[in-house]
Amino acid sequence: MILIDLHTHSTCSDGTLSPEALVRAAKARKVSVLSLTDHDTTEGVSRFLSACSHLGIRGLPGIELSAEAPYTLHILGYNITPGNGPLEERLARLREHRKDRNAAICTRLRELGIDVTLEEVQEEAKGDVVARPHIARVLIRKGYVQDMAGAFRVYLADGAAAYIPRVRLSPKECIELIRQSGGVPVLAHPGQMGLPEPTLKAVLEELREMGLWGLECLSSHHRFEEIYQYLRLADSMGLFATAGTDFHGWNRPGVQLGIPVGEDLLPWARLQVPL
Repeated sequence: MILIDLHTHSTCSDGTLSPEALVRAAKARKVSVLSLTDHDTTEGVSRFLSACSHLGIRGLPGIELSAEAPYTLHILGYNITPGNGPLEERLARLREHRKDRNAAICTRLRELGIDVTLEEVQEEAKGDVVARPHIARVLIRKGYVQDMAGAFRVYLADGAAAYIPRVRLSPKECIELIRQSGGVPVLAHPGQMGLPEPTLKAVLEELREMGLWGLECLSSHHRFEEIYQYLRLADSMGLFATAGTDFHGWNRPGVQLGIPVGEDLLPWARLQVPL
């Protein structure tokens, strides 16, 4: 058995550890294979890979793209090539929207009588990419909520008082951008989609036609019986299985890096096959 984790986040999106600190934490946990999959950005990938090389961890460059759907639909991309190209061009536009969204959330909070400014949030981020967890920390520090969960439940989560929707790509665009970048597209945490198995299978069939290669079967979001359900589903549909915790640091307390798997369970070589 080895420990692997192909779904992690850093301060370059909404995690609490820098890319370097994430790799050090994985090393301390004896994780052998690690991927950084920040939301809609590759900003931390080069730092992450450098740290992996230095500490002797097999690192896979990755990303997590949010797709437009009536349910949670995230597409992971593994072994992407950061830099120029259609993916980076699209990500640049998403970054501009993220800045506008952060400002709009702060404006909405002030309309609700909550004294939070964008400047305070930027100061809280300390140079990292500004995201909702930074807004949550300001809310906690100023006594409006007690903890991160409360900040999201009352103000920041989908449907909460200050929630502002973000721009999302179509599932087809997510998959195409990942493949154009030389990457392997995988559906993240299917258990979060809230779909019965027949509906999930139909969605997977559509995504497979678009070029989906894999399914994240082992996840901190999945119950034991769900893991086996998704492993069977992936096998029956010719999708390869992956494993990841969706680690965010203390933003998701109780989730530790690394999932134990048999070395023959996950076909690592296919993650590096040129598409």
